[in-house]
Amino acid sequence: MVTLGVVSLLFLGSTVRLFVLPRRDDPASVDAIVMFAGSPGRFEHAVSLARAGYAPTLAVSVPTAEDPCPPPIPNVEVICFAPDPLTTQGESRWTADAAARYGWRSIIVVTSTTQVTRARLRLERCYPGQILMSPVPPPRLMWPYMIAYEWAAMVKALVLQRDC
Repeated sequence: MVTLGVVSLLFLGSTVRLFVLPRRDDPASVDAIVMFAGSPGRFEHAVSLARAGYAPTLAVSVPTAEDPCPPPIPNVEVICFAPDPLTTQGESRWTADAAARYGWRSIIVVTSTTQVTRARLRLERCYPGQILMSPVPPPRLMWPYMIAYEWAAMVKALVLQRDC
């Protein structure tokens, strides 16, 4: 019974640390803002960071034709991309390739709070530059699903897909 309690506390603590209160960064001037596709709020947050002048480039993952590409933003180059594959790994690979092509040495990544840890892990495997994470909390009703999804996706990233 004590062992079950300890395991439960470790699991709960890990869940909070990895997916509920992950390490996040304050926005700063960077070479590009990259938005990973997903839960609501990311698009608006990425556009607001670009409008605030944090970067001269905004790259937005638009995996389907229904996903919006931002309208022109003064003094900001807007790039819309479809990652291949349509996963966090694909978005990380695209980001690394774009960084090499455009000379990005620092980026702000906009994603959901639950995805911050895994997105950072994936990016660090592909991209050698500075990564600042600027998360957006998912809608309340999505938290349980997104945490369960992130546990499975994290295991996949750590065990099955250990490269970029």
